[in-house]
Amino acid sequence: MKINKKFLTFIALFLFLAFLTVSTNAQRRKNTIRRATRPAATQSTLLASSEIKAGAGKVSTQIKNVTKFIYGLGGVARVIEDLDRDIAAGKASRNAGELNTKNKQAVINTIRNLRAGLAALEVEFRTKPALRNYLFQIQGITDISGNAEDQATNGRFVESGRTLLLVVEKLSDTLAALP
Repeated sequence: MKINKKFLTFIALFLFLAFLTVSTNAQRRKNTIRRATRPAATQSTLLASSEIKAGAGKVSTQIKNVTKFIYGLGGVARVIEDLDRDIAAGKASRNAGELNTKNKQAVINTIRNLRAGLAALEVEFRTKPALRNYLFQIQGITDISGNAEDQATNGRFVESGRTLLLVVEKLSDTLAALP
């Protein structure tokens, strides 16, 4: 029996130590391999990049609108101003005066519409945080288009077209600055 007692004590001690070993392994933190990853894009950076892309698209649209208008204005402005001189000199018919007045109003209304679109674009660059960094390039297009409207209202249509070219320059500079 002495052998059995020693044997049983040895087995009990072995089981006790084995149990402690298992329980300490369970309490240990497992080592995980961490991979070096680049930080995930946050929602705010995705939103900012989509705002910038949308802003660039709107700038491009305004460039197209103003450029098309200036192209059409080139021939019309000369005709309007020449017809004004002929009316003042008494060389034109009465119908020509009415048609010229309608053409003038159409040009002025188109400049007003362009100005409204440009003002909305400038406001968007002022209010959206992602676009504020590019406000410097676009700032003032509303005032410049207002000057063009004033020039057209005063009968200086060719000059108003030249003034609108400054708007195209500012819009182009803005588009170049956008990523």
